[in-house]
Amino acid sequence: MTRTTPLAPEQVPAESKPTLDAFTRNLGFTPNMMAAFAQSPIAFNAWATLLGALSKALDVKTRDSIGLAVSEVNGCDYCLTVHSYTAQHMAKLPADDIILARKGQASDPKRDAALRFARKVIETRGKVDDADLSAVRDAGYTDANVMEIVALVAMYSLTNFFNNVFDPEKDFPAVAPAGSI
Repeated sequence: MTRTTPLAPEQVPAESKPTLDAFTRNLGFTPNMMAAFAQSPIAFNAWATLLGALSKALDVKTRDSIGLAVSEVNGCDYCLTVHSYTAQHMAKLPADDIILARKGQASDPKRDAALRFARKVIETRGKVDDADLSAVRDAGYTDANVMEIVALVAMYSLTNFFNNVFDPEKDFPAVAPAGSI
């Protein structure tokens, strides 16, 4: 049951409109989450700025995989539909790798280390062990990369929490619910 109504185009606050219009142009439609999130220009534009900056972090397969792992831990079914779609169509991840990513794992050893670390960050609320940090560094990630992984975990958690609170209608292809894989 949705707990907020996405804004119709004429209802979008002026401060949110340029950002929402850019997403609509890039995606070819306006996702319900974004049309709902746009009600708060402050929160929506802050998230969009963070998303834009982090789109330069790591590689697209790792970013989308982290989104899947974090969304699975947070039980965000909306984000799982979005990240499953983008992982398949934009990152070109095979179906088996998408399932692995939801479990916080990857077939690629370096990406696997990033996902295991990201999952540990979200599960422990950032209170990782020295061994966790060593494992991701040993896989070839710099401290700057580790900071980017943490920032991605936080950004994906923001949208997970937003979608879990407001439960917008899903507008991406359905996937198995969180926890059922």
